[in-house]
Amino acid sequence: MSTTSHHDERIATMTFASVYPHYVTKVEKKDRTKEELHQVIEWLTGYTEIQLHKLIEDKVTFETFFKNATLNPNAHLVKGVICGYRIEDIENTLTKQVRFLDKLVDELAKGRKIEKILRVEK
Repeated sequence: MSTTSHHDERIATMTFASVYPHYVTKVEKKDRTKEELHQVIEWLTGYTEIQLHKLIEDKVTFETFFKNATLNPNAHLVKGVICGYRIEDIENTLTKQVRFLDKLVDELAKGRKIEKILRVEK
């Protein structure tokens, strides 16, 4: 299932600050910590906790959030279905990156081990 241009535009203009509290709530409801959430976000984007707080304070859009991120070289290993979309089939780069983040948060909330979420090879 491919995304529409309207869907991609809506994601691009959405602020990270508007979604972040939902990520926190989702993981904490499942007895995971904000620190683990930050670890997952840092793995994907390279942003430290201090940088994350600044991005939230500045109310940056997802477009700016990912434009300035240093995406993990193993991000392509994040696969599966999230929000009804198969990540591997999403053509829009930004939408795919946002769905990478959504999928990692979902895996954390579902109790997956951090090593698996961060695609650490043994």
